Amino acid sequence: MTTLPDIHGVCPPRLAAVKDAFAANFTDAPEGLNEQAARFSVCVGGETVVDLWAGWADSAKTVAYDERTLTPVFSTGKAVMSLLIATCVERGLLDYERPVASYWPAFGQAGKEAVTVGQMMSHQAGLPGFSETVDPAIWFDREAVLERLTAQAPMWPPGTASGYHPITIGFLAGELFRLVDGRSMGTALREDFAGPFGLDLWIGLPEAEHGRVAALRKPASAPDLGTIDAIKTSAFLDKGSAPGGRGSTEWRTMEMPSANLHGTALDLARIMGVLANGGELDGRTVLSPGVRAQMLRERIHGRDKVVPFDVSWAAGLMRNEGLHIFGPNPTAVGHCGWGGSCAFADADAGVSGAYVMTRQSPYLVGDPRAQRLIGALYEGL
Repeated sequence: MTTLPDIHGVCPPRLAAVKDAFAANFTDAPEGLNEQAARFSVCVGGETVVDLWAGWADSAKTVAYDERTLTPVFSTGKAVMSLLIATCVERGLLDYERPVASYWPAFGQAGKEAVTVGQMMSHQAGLPGFSETVDPAIWFDREAVLERLTAQAPMWPPGTASGYHPITIGFLAGELFRLVDGRSMGTALREDFAGPFGLDLWIGLPEAEHGRVAALRKPASAPDLGTIDAIKTSAFLDKGSAPGGRGSTEWRTMEMPSANLHGTALDLARIMGVLANGGELDGRTVLSPGVRAQMLRERIHGRDKVVPFDVSWAAGLMRNEGLHIFGPNPTAVGHCGWGGSCAFADADAGVSGAYVMTRQSPYLVGDPRAQRLIGALYEGL
């Protein structure tokens, strides 16, 4: 058992069980995953109801984790990436049912000419990684990544199954966004959301902000991927399946929408409120009902070829049906990130939330610390 640090923030008495669960994650977390630092934030009807944080931002425990601390959330950032694509659909720049190649001709090579935007966003394009071993430094060269992916043949017939694209989807969605919008996703996030709504969320973190980033503690073991094959190896296990060869400064500064979003739990909860509250954020319409429905409808449901789960995929988000990790309502959606973070939206309850932490676990989805918090939340609502 570890010492409980001071817990800061807000939590109403009716949700006291959430604060108790948050505290328990520091003192007797499941499987010994005691927190170093964490934050859990929940909005109901767009209003902040729970916002708790505690712990230390550095491994030496000399810098307190506070409301301005930024946490890398890895694949949880795919939720923001997917929302940015949806804003292009909202503006008529993209159509989920049209082929990606109609906007990006180079993508249509090697049997990918019929892959739709919706299929690509729901991990059906067959490009979860590189089919040949590459130097991990390639991820810092956007043009080189795109050249390989556009020329590469799918690893399975597109549209027949999903296979989670851990990193490649960020380059694919990011380039599609750039082609139709004219801006990078990081720029659009700053101009369309961070600035107007005061959201502390970043795809590509300026070096001036790096001092606010919390230090992470890597998982003690590798995730369980099930039976290993060539597809899973390309996505997760090949030496070039993840960025390498450069330091944290370069990694934080580059734009990788699928893997290097930095932000706060509160602002992740707020932006997910777009999906929980009829497409609105702070009273302003971001997505119309029709586009929101297109974004969130089931695109494919079945055994994923990369992660060992039956997943119901929307256009970039995991649907709660099947996984049951985002509360009791099957229509809830969200995304998880390496080490345990998650962000979710539940339109049935008008709830959006996010959990971030610095001690990473090996769970691919459904980290037990997040599950404890979400369970306590719904018990009190």
